[in-house]
Amino acid sequence: MNRRVLLRLVVVATTAMAVVVLGFAAVHASFDAPTACLGLLMLAGSVMRPRVGQVYRTSLDYVLVIALYLLSGVGSAILVCAVGALSQDRRHPLVKKIFNGAQSVLCAAAGGLVFHYTGGPRAGEVLSEPWDAIWTTTAANATWLVVNAVLLCLVLFLEGGQPSPTTFIRKVALPTSPSLLGYGLLGMLLAVAWLSGLGFLSILLIFVPLYVSRWALSQYEAERRAQAATMRAFIQVIETKDLYTRGHSERVSEGVGLLGRHLGLSDDRQTALEHAGLLHDVGKVGVPTSIIQKPGRLDDSEMDAIRLHPARGVELIGNIPFLEEVKSAVLHHHEKYDGTGYPAGLGGENIPYFARIIGIVDAFDSLTSTRSYRPARGVEETLDILLQDRNTHFDPLLVDAFVEVIRRHGWKTLDQPAPDGSKVVAIDHDDLSLGSGGGATGNAAGVE
Repeated sequence: MNRRVLLRLVVVATTAMAVVVLGFAAVHASFDAPTACLGLLMLAGSVMRPRVGQVYRTSLDYVLVIALYLLSGVGSAILVCAVGALSQDRRHPLVKKIFNGAQSVLCAAAGGLVFHYTGGPRAGEVLSEPWDAIWTTTAANATWLVVNAVLLCLVLFLEGGQPSPTTFIRKVALPTSPSLLGYGLLGMLLAVAWLSGLGFLSILLIFVPLYVSRWALSQYEAERRAQAATMRAFIQVIETKDLYTRGHSERVSEGVGLLGRHLGLSDDRQTALEHAGLLHDVGKVGVPTSIIQKPGRLDDSEMDAIRLHPARGVELIGNIPFLEEVKSAVLHHHEKYDGTGYPAGLGGENIPYFARIIGIVDAFDSLTSTRSYRPARGVEETLDILLQDRNTHFDPLLVDAFVEVIRRHGWKTLDQPAPDGSKVVAIDHDDLSLGSGGGATGNAAGVE
């Protein structure tokens, strides 16, 4: 049975369970003022579902659901949650709308069960038992988030595309969970305000903070999109210079990302490292195309122009605040562990950590990619070359870690044009750290 069939079965099963749950909820629901008012607010779905990341919308529906657990009971909360499905984006396919609605109903039901069986207070009991209200609604909130994440991961796995379930958990679910748990307390605040006599006016206590939070999250996403667009623009300019190096920057970013996760970097450091990998060659924008594509060995002045590209890269990104941490990596990614690299001749651990990582992945991708004057080397052959040049070109511990990562996870090589024989150089000018042109000899030069 293929994944597409399994995905359809999951959608059908989820929808069927949601219909059953709605049937039970309708029997036990209280059609009172809180249910009516919060149901109308749920229809303002765009306020309740700000975007997080390029492909996700986080749901804040559970804030109103938590308030209804306390005010009108679990049955009413589930029915109002189903109402929220009516406010989905019209551009979504019908199947996706049905699944999203069913998913929300099941999340509300799971949270409601936890609330009920942990003895969550209701109506007048909320004011007399505030601590019980806090911990039971928090438990229900956490249950909602877990069930929601599990269902999303299942769908992402069966779809088999990008983002993957692990990417979703690492980049969306885990980072946003603390704040989403905090938002859940707004639901209890709404219930307390309503029960204290404010009634309908208490909705303002949640509507205004939610609108502000939606605006803040949208600003965060706008900033991320602007950052990505800036980096893409840089890379597109670089890669118009040479057909054979297109995709190199993205592959280096992917490779350093794999190694960074293996090394256990924090999320902020991981992001900075991947940015540095993407932009390590941005300074080549300032190198004449005639030099990059020259069909022959470079003379001294042309070598000097190539060696200036790390410094030019720092100049280009120097005024972009979000790239502050990657400057040293861009500047020093052609240094060598034995001190014979450029631009500063740094050696050993004096080379910035990120620069040492990028140097390894940069060499690896260069050797496993086709150039106009030579074919690509195999992955295992290239890993052996890196191991031979540890302590001279590369940090030995980082080489060992990278080799372990690639042998464990593999590396997808790309189909590229075959060598056309139009150039006769013996080394790759796109990565002079691999050969004698960079100030040292070694197996990575590609010269026996």
